[in-house]
Amino acid sequence: MKVRVLGCSGAIAAGCKTTSFLLDDDLLVDAGTGVGDLTLDELARINHILITHSHLDHIVSIPLLVDSVMNRRTRPIVVHALPETLEALRAHILNWVIWPDFTQLPSRERPVLKMEPLAAGQVLDLDGKRIEVLPAEHTVPAVGYAVEGRTGWWAYTGDTGPNPALWPLLARRRVAMLVIETAFGDDERELAAASKHLSPSTLAQELRSLARDVPVFVTHAKPGGMGAIVTQVHALDSGHRIEHLEAGQVFVI
Repeated sequence: MKVRVLGCSGAIAAGCKTTSFLLDDDLLVDAGTGVGDLTLDELARINHILITHSHLDHIVSIPLLVDSVMNRRTRPIVVHALPETLEALRAHILNWVIWPDFTQLPSRERPVLKMEPLAAGQVLDLDGKRIEVLPAEHTVPAVGYAVEGRTGWWAYTGDTGPNPALWPLLARRRVAMLVIETAFGDDERELAAASKHLSPSTLAQELRSLARDVPVFVTHAKPGGMGAIVTQVHALDSGHRIEHLEAGQVFVI
């Protein structure tokens, strides 16, 4: 399985794109601004979108993507998310005010977009990809995802604060790569706690439950903040190999 990092920042600036990953060529995990780097042909090959939660930086490209490829699709793109996330999309984005409701276009009988609810703990099979829905702890209902590849599982926490329910689930899997959010430095640890994000000190506490041989990649830092966060993470001597993601990276799992 090929994992392409389209975006991995917590906000936008030159060179910073919000969260989205393209798995092989047909599955998006989150739909941040990085989706805009795909060609029209690449956009048209996407069949499924897994969304972690309803915050704008993770959903912003859904309506624009669907609009771009509507005339190129013979089957609907399916958005998979928690029921609360899907309802937020319907109520606040695809509401005919902010954007048309593409679950009814070009017709109610043959829409270009479908929505499928999921729940933490569920295991999905999407066009041959096995996916486990992971729990997350955020300010809105949220999940993460683990996707099985040839060498193990690619695990992505989504936006989350301390998440004790996650680690027993990962312990049962051969995790080939963990992508875990660390949105703020320890100088803003109170803000991180209030917004249910991780900072380096809480990241180190979380990683105590992770096997030492798992490659760890931190994501979701605000523009300009990743360098300081990585420095702080390494200074904590967690015992893990920790790197930061960059848009444009490609991994084979």
